[in-house]
Amino acid sequence: MQPEESAWGKEIGEEDQSAPATVARRASTPRRADLSARQFPLGDWGEPAERLEELYRWSEERAVEAIDWYRRDRVWKRRWARLLRFGTASFAVGGVTAPLVDLTGAIDHGAGWGYVGLALAAACYGTDRVFGLTSGWMRDVSTAQALQRRLEAFQFDWASECVREVLGPTEGTAGEAAERCLGVLRRFCEDVSDMVRTETSEWMLEFRASMTQLPTQAPGTWGGRSETGGGAQVRVLPPPGTRPTMPRQRPPEGPLR
Repeated sequence: MQPEESAWGKEIGEEDQSAPATVARRASTPRRADLSARQFPLGDWGEPAERLEELYRWSEERAVEAIDWYRRDRVWKRRWARLLRFGTASFAVGGVTAPLVDLTGAIDHGAGWGYVGLALAAACYGTDRVFGLTSGWMRDVSTAQALQRRLEAFQFDWASECVREVLGPTEGTAGEAAERCLGVLRRFCEDVSDMVRTETSEWMLEFRASMTQLPTQAPGTWGGRSETGGGAQVRVLPPPGTRPTMPRQRPPEGPLR
């Protein structure tokens, strides 16, 4: 197949001409409040190049939507996290400084205000830990960056497949080329889903840890020591009013002298 007769060449030409329309369509797409499943594009596979291009746009828009969601989610978490951390530092410094100022006689009841400042600092710190604002902010930033890097790699992989079909000579049949393209699309979608699922799992683990008051202990451990071997023997005391009996002892072996 010559480059000018290749269907991939026609698709690339159509992609260049329809680039402004694609940008306008993405801009007009309403933002979703939460990440949800998107309808899989189905069409007539009599034109495989068009269907593959449609799947590429579907996969790319899905990743872009996830990146936008994490970037929008980190905005309010960053604001509240900074506010609470600033409040923790300010109230802690005020709580420590107030009793010292009270010693100079500049203010009255400085020790009481110091306790109030320390209590407010602990409240700000606890609120940040319970709601996971700072950690959630960090998770959103790292996940958005990971998705962005994976999207860039996916775009270059897809471009290399297109160039391979256009410049030729093609490797194998058209069916094998379509299978390679579908493999690139599937791996990308699976990677995006794994990144989102990993971030969700980290959030669930952090939420469970914050709601747990006491640290869990492994069975058979106490005080940092692991008990090996058989279980401990427990001596049962006789009920009150009964005469304790001594355990029978085995006579010594050998002749008595």
